[in-house]
Amino acid sequence: MEIGSVLAFVFGLFLLYIIGILLVIPIKIIIKLIVNGVLGGILLLIVNLIGGLIGISIVINPLTAIIAGVLGIPGIILLLIVQNIL
Repeated sequence: MEIGSVLAFVFGLFLLYIIGILLVIPIKIIIKLIVNGVLGGILLLIVNLIGGLIGISIVINPLTAIIAGVLGIPGIILLLIVQNIL
């Protein structure tokens, strides 16, 4: 094998590694957003079930699910504050 072939092989592996990283990072972000959205919806459901006993409820729609999913518990508190102010 010539040194040029070895360098081309190493360069190809390096490019493959870089492309792999560029494809994995967005998938991790998308999966994290999906998991947070589902957990936010479950948290909204729990707040509505428990809060229904004391008269507190939050409407579950895509916007509130996104807010609860991205922000978590502070998002739920924010939604409760905004709902009671308005």
